[in-house]
Amino acid sequence: MRIGELAAQTGASIRSLRYYEEQGLLTSIRSAGGQRHYTDDQIARVAFVQSLYAAGLSSRAIVELLPCVDSPSDDHSDAAMARMLQERDRLSDHIEELHRTRDALDALMAAARAYRDTREGNCSATTAASLT
Repeated sequence: MRIGELAAQTGASIRSLRYYEEQGLLTSIRSAGGQRHYTDDQIARVAFVQSLYAAGLSSRAIVELLPCVDSPSDDHSDAAMARMLQERDRLSDHIEELHRTRDALDALMAAARAYRDTREGNCSATTAASLT
């Protein structure tokens, strides 16, 4: 199938598919005219790559995991496991940082509410005094 068909079947943009190929995540066979042709197996490959991107992995990390998928062996499996542990640790650190950022934002919001409540209380007292 041609690149447009692969894009339509996977939901990936043609630009993304070209990028995946440039990064070594996807392969195609070129016609004499230079057109890319893909096998049906590439549909699952694109879905796999997209899921790893969605999980926060970089193209470099994904390239390091692909040998485990393409030609499983003890060595490839061990290398993939080590890389996945690194990525998991990186994601865990990022999640912790996001929690700290959220907590800081919650504190700022509480301070803003307290300030607003104080200002509203002062305005009510001032308004009541001017009415008497």
